[in-house]
Amino acid sequence: MKVCGFTIVKNAVLYDYPVLEAIKSALPLVDKFIVALGDGEDDTENFIRTIDSDKIEFVYSVWSKNNKNGHFLGVETNKAIDKISEEYTWCIYLQSDEVLHEKDYPEIREAMEKHKDNLDVDGFLFNWKHFWGSYDYLGFGRKWYRREMRIIRNNKKIRSWHDAQGFRKVDGEKPTGVKLDAHVYHYGWVRSPLLMKKKVNSSLWNKRFWNKGSVETGFDFSKDYDCVLDYNGTHPEVMQERMKEINWEVKIDPKKRNFDFKDSILMWFERLTGHRLAENQHFHVYGKGKRLTNIWDESIF
Repeated sequence: MKVCGFTIVKNAVLYDYPVLEAIKSALPLVDKFIVALGDGEDDTENFIRTIDSDKIEFVYSVWSKNNKNGHFLGVETNKAIDKISEEYTWCIYLQSDEVLHEKDYPEIREAMEKHKDNLDVDGFLFNWKHFWGSYDYLGFGRKWYRREMRIIRNNKKIRSWHDAQGFRKVDGEKPTGVKLDAHVYHYGWVRSPLLMKKKVNSSLWNKRFWNKGSVETGFDFSKDYDCVLDYNGTHPEVMQERMKEINWEVKIDPKKRNFDFKDSILMWFERLTGHRLAENQHFHVYGKGKRLTNIWDESIF
């Protein structure tokens, strides 16, 4: 069994993406890692080449200017998928702000080995930790997706979907994934307020954030969240040095809730049943398996 990792990236230096940490977190699990590099305005390529690994391979692309809610990201991701040769059984996809934790490696390896010949399994489902503002808070609420597929079978009929959050088959059918207890650590909202404001202003699909904070003071993390949780758990080892470099402070009261009436009712239902109504899932769950991670173990109420 051989495994190939892949990501797409552009302007990682300019917008301070943790792309080095993302790639490093996947390297112990893969035989090769493809970096699909967009035509950026900085030196992202040499930045990534500071990683001492002969597993990394670059492919180059000019990103489309025809943006529809970020759907060009799916196009770019599919370009990377198409570069993966048939010798690989599984493909591990990480966006440039997503990191794996080393404690989950044994489960991931075991699952890939167990299902390598089971063609009913299209991939594996991870739970998500979305960090908000700093490494001390988790974003929580219906705006945050709880789980997604980040390992897919090397089958060119499985394609990245729209803004590259999930996958679909060429016939539009959702792929079938095996549930893991493993997590993806999402650090896309952990930047200095000034850089976060700059990044948000460049993002054509994050319209609800356009007017949050000013260019002078930066993004205001104390606003525009439904709920946050204090995070007292561990972070991936590859994040430790980066965490030491944080030079800003975010103060949020985790007891404060900003749910509107509708979401308050829906979140209470979710708390009582563990089921999220009208959840947009990009996958089918394989078999009966073990129960999906209960997010209410966080005991936020």
